[in-house]
Amino acid sequence: MKDLKRLFGYMGPYRKDMALGMLLVVVESSFEMVIPVLMSDIIDVGVARQDIPSILRTGLWMAVCALLSLITGLLYAKYAARASYGFGARIREAEYAKVQTYAFGNLDHFETSSLITRMTTDVSVLQNAINGGFRPMVRGPAMLVLGVLLSFMMSPQLAVVFFICAPILGVVLFLVVRRIAPMYIRLQQAMDHLNNVVQECLTAIRAVKAFVRGDYEEKKFESVNGELTRVSLGTFRTAVLNLPAFQLTMYAACVLILWMGGNMILQGTLTVGRLTSFLSYVMQVMNSLMMISNVFLLMTRSLASARRVAEVLDEPVELVSPDKAVAEIPDGGIVFENVSFKYHPDAAEYALADINLTIRPGQTVGVLGGTGSAKSTLVQLIPRLYDATEGRVLVGGRDVRDYDLVALRDAVGIVLQKNVLFSGTVRDNLRWGDPGADDETLWAACRAACADEFLERMPGGLDADLGQGGVNVSGGQKQRLCIARTLLKHPKVLIFDDSTSAVDTATEAKIRKALRALPDVTKIIIAQRITSVMGTDQIILLEDGRIHAVGTHSELLARDPIYQEIYHSQMKGGGEDGAADLG
Repeated sequence: MKDLKRLFGYMGPYRKDMALGMLLVVVESSFEMVIPVLMSDIIDVGVARQDIPSILRTGLWMAVCALLSLITGLLYAKYAARASYGFGARIREAEYAKVQTYAFGNLDHFETSSLITRMTTDVSVLQNAINGGFRPMVRGPAMLVLGVLLSFMMSPQLAVVFFICAPILGVVLFLVVRRIAPMYIRLQQAMDHLNNVVQECLTAIRAVKAFVRGDYEEKKFESVNGELTRVSLGTFRTAVLNLPAFQLTMYAACVLILWMGGNMILQGTLTVGRLTSFLSYVMQVMNSLMMISNVFLLMTRSLASARRVAEVLDEPVELVSPDKAVAEIPDGGIVFENVSFKYHPDAAEYALADINLTIRPGQTVGVLGGTGSAKSTLVQLIPRLYDATEGRVLVGGRDVRDYDLVALRDAVGIVLQKNVLFSGTVRDNLRWGDPGADDETLWAACRAACADEFLERMPGGLDADLGQGGVNVSGGQKQRLCIARTLLKHPKVLIFDDSTSAVDTATEAKIRKALRALPDVTKIIIAQRITSVMGTDQIILLEDGRIHAVGTHSELLARDPIYQEIYHSQMKGGGEDGAADLG
């Protein structure tokens, strides 16, 4: 309940709509509760005395009450819809904004499919709880109170029936809610599993087609879809148990009231009109109790969704800017001082251990190492995508934790190992690096990244549509566009995380030549090919998360056996002195 109360704080400007809707429901219920009293007068006065004018006059008042009830109901629907969908929009916006502040470590706590479900299905549950549950939540208690009061005014003896039925209905509702609460949590988790399978299949649809794994993916989907079906059936089978229980109690109460009321009519202590009106109140009171029970069921499901949404909003962001953050990065000098890092505090081993390294401003540094040697982890500490577990990382002579995060990441351009482009045009994607760049600036970056070679042949050039995730360009073309996008940032530190692996060696040489025209930019090149780094100022050789050796190509080739092995395996036919350097 605490999570639900907190989320209602996001109602914001829609509180007025909610309050007005609540008032309209009370007014609507009041008009409806007057109708049985008028009906009693028609029977006991108009029909009994055959007073046609009285019947018409009272009937007109009933019609007016019904019309006013309809009008207030329609107005309520308008304000309730505005409040519920406005509330849902603000919650989704808050979740999305929160996710944008997450560090990589925070994102590791949630599966992508789960975050999607929490921003869509869970928010829809909360919306529906307001849109569908707000009316009965107000109307139910209002009709219950008014109905019981008016029925007591009509016949205190018959009203005792309510005190018999209410405890029975309360026990039924308690048992149903207690059983169904954990089921709603499992239901949302099953939805997560379904979304995860769908997302994986659609994201990797080309691999699925290439390996002819369509049948396998169908079976996976059938499994999670069956899980969702089973959980849904079990959940809603339990949820509907309250309906027959309420109906049984309601009709038993009607039979009891008819029997008692009939005897009272025979004794002359009750009129037919009063009994008819009383039965109307019985039906309305019972319906209001049923509404309240449905509200409890909605609230139970909403609590499960509210808890999941609150987990996203309450996730403590691991990386934040300090209070007095430094906004200016003087240069691209980088120092690692006794740095060790592990992804989880309880991990048995460090991903990086005892890293001591100095990179001077404007230097070009190559990083080599086998798979799993933590090359990507090393460079991700520079823009604070993760924080070092031990030791310090310095950029421009200051600890990276002293800088404003936005300023630091603007000063560090990183082309990630997994190249990501977004739906839209080439221009839209390039302007991620510089939103105000004109066409001349965009083309200059594309020429430096050798992307102009294929862009000039594409229909539309900079306005060519890339499709979802850049599906309209090859892997090498995607890499070159990502390099151009990063160059547009004009960073002080430029990191290439194996970002030329899909381009040919001649194109890679052209890119390296263009990079040498940036003398004040510190360049770190992670590569698998030794030709990509052999012309750098120094080469860092990583092994199992530790620095194995540091030196120039000639120095490492002369004294380091691991570097010699890499060189000879890749450079068969090349000169022993490294004359094959294409840079």
